[in-house]
Amino acid sequence: MMTEHGKDASQRVELRERIITAATEAFTSKGIKSITMDDIAAALGISKRTLYEVFSDKESLLKECILKAQADRDKYLQKVFEQSHNVLEVILAVFQKSIEMFHQTNKRFFEDIKKYPKVYEMMKNRQDSDSMKTMSFFKTGVEQGIFRPDVNFSIVNLLVREQFDVLLNTDICNEYPFIEVYESIMFTYIRGISTEKGARVLEDFIQEYRKNRIEY
Repeated sequence: MMTEHGKDASQRVELRERIITAATEAFTSKGIKSITMDDIAAALGISKRTLYEVFSDKESLLKECILKAQADRDKYLQKVFEQSHNVLEVILAVFQKSIEMFHQTNKRFFEDIKKYPKVYEMMKNRQDSDSMKTMSFFKTGVEQGIFRPDVNFSIVNLLVREQFDVLLNTDICNEYPFIEVYESIMFTYIRGISTEKGARVLEDFIQEYRKNRIEY
């Protein structure tokens, strides 16, 4: 169906991408609940009718925002993987990317997402799928001499996931900066599963990271 401006297919695709970009920025910076479809239409300078012709409701728009973010993350991960020497380098690059993402994301976003069951379920399923990939990652790390062979990675992986849930659902970040809490979880977790070789890679990274880190 053509929009009110009679846009052709390529313009429609471009409009769709613009809507997803604007909505992602609004949802992550202010939380999902406080942003209306009116707000998104106004930010883009389009009518609400045009917006609803592309996305039937807020949840379907939110779903596409999440899918786009996941696709971008996969692309980034693949690029890092191709350029890295070992799996720990990949994990640490993803850690840095996550820090940037969390810095740009209002905590309310994580609280609000639970109010959209279909999207939340999709994210949980994706988390399960990521966990399976992480397990194969750990196995490669053991083969590379980076991670210890005597660790039950299923338990470690589950504990880390639970810690992040606790992080998002407690007041710990009212007492300590989010970045500090996130670093404490990640670095403690990686140190615990690393061999001496892996620990050296981690310590080199931490020194460089602390030197260049922007204080959020």
